Amino acid sequence: MNVNFPFRFDGRGRTQDPRDDYLRQLVEQVLFTSPGERVNLPDFGSGLLQLPFAPNSIEMAAATQFAVQGALQKWLSGYIKVMSVVASAEESLLTITVTYAPLSTGVTQVQTFVYGGNG
Repeated sequence: MNVNFPFRFDGRGRTQDPRDDYLRQLVEQVLFTSPGERVNLPDFGSGLLQLPFAPNSIEMAAATQFAVQGALQKWLSGYIKVMSVVASAEESLLTITVTYAPLSTGVTQVQTFVYGGNG
């Protein structure tokens, strides 16, 4: 684990735990890695970027949530408990909000990941 120095503070004014950044990076890797992309782990990832996001529908939102939540539970169940996944797509911008609790602390974390756009 990489401990940052000097210490940083989180949004609550408390010392930021470096594990928070580590877990966020793990979640991001699972979300944005496509199955088949990693040679030694061919089924790693969520397949999120392969889902057709147009047109948006209740069914597509449910399929996205199911696929992402399943992948997070499969690959990160030893680190986090996934509470919810919300996906939305507007034009070329994909936004995923994941609510989870690290098993080590049980403190709920809400992370938003954005993919695409003109950035």
